[in-house]
Amino acid sequence: MASVYLDTSALLKLYVEEDGTGRVARAVEEAGDGRAVILDLAPLEARSAVRRRQREGDIAGADADRVLRQIEDDAAALFLVQPSSSAVIGEAARQIDRHPLRAYDALQLAGCLVVCDAMPGPLTFVCADTRLCEVAAHEGLDVLNPIAL
Repeated sequence: MASVYLDTSALLKLYVEEDGTGRVARAVEEAGDGRAVILDLAPLEARSAVRRRQREGDIAGADADRVLRQIEDDAAALFLVQPSSSAVIGEAARQIDRHPLRAYDALQLAGCLVVCDAMPGPLTFVCADTRLCEVAAHEGLDVLNPIAL
């Protein structure tokens, strides 16, 4: 059975309707129960993105609160959560040395690479950041960019 690893750009699409929402939802549905993975830092990164959109007027306060509660609930109940372990941090440092990545992007990629080593079967990195998708593909991951045509 295939699994998916959702970086925060993909995770948010499950909760806020935007380009690529349908593709992410289908990927998670096709993966099945317990086969969608997120990094433990993803809810924090999602909180930052949602609150920024709230401050900019793109999301109403009550909707932002609802989205954040749902992400926290799903992180506890639906997703497999990859801890930001020393293995993940070490891999992120290696990725930063190899590629022009921001720290959070390197952590997301590293989390997926660590999961790949531990999880049986295929794993797809789902991400809406074109540059990060290119790096992930270069690192040998199967990639789904939900906003790419």
